[in-house]
Amino acid sequence: MRIGLLLVAVLALAGFLLVAFVLPQRADAQAKEAVQALIAGAEPARRQVGAIAEKNGNLAGAGRDIKIPMRDDPKHGELKWLVSEGGAIRGWNARNAIEITFTAGLQSGKASWTCRGYPISAMPASCGGR
Repeated sequence: MRIGLLLVAVLALAGFLLVAFVLPQRADAQAKEAVQALIAGAEPARRQVGAIAEKNGNLAGAGRDIKIPMRDDPKHGELKWLVSEGGAIRGWNARNAIEITFTAGLQSGKASWTCRGYPISAMPASCGGR
C-alpha cells in the first residue's frame, strides 16, 4: 500500500514539474521561433517601404500598394501581416498570441525602423524584448 502511494506521489510530482517548468519553456521557445518567422516575413516589405520613402523623401503613401501574403506555417500556424499606407507593418500569429509592429522613420533621407512586440518575453532585444 505504501509503495502504491509513494508511486502516485512521484507521478504527481513529475506531472507538476512538467506542467510548471517544461511546457512553459517549450511554449516560449516556439513563440520565439514564430517571432523570427514574423520578422523574416516582414523584411521584403520593409525594404520596399524604405526604398519608396527614400525616393519620395517622406513616408506618405510609402506602403500604399505593398501586400504581404498570409503564410500558413506547419509549425506556427497562420502568420499574417498588414502594411499601412504610411509604411508601418503589423504582423501577428494567433496560435502563439504574438504581435509585432515595425514603424518606419526617415532621418537624413534614410529609412530607419523601430520594432516593438508582445509578449516581451518572446521578442528579441531589437524589438523591445529582454
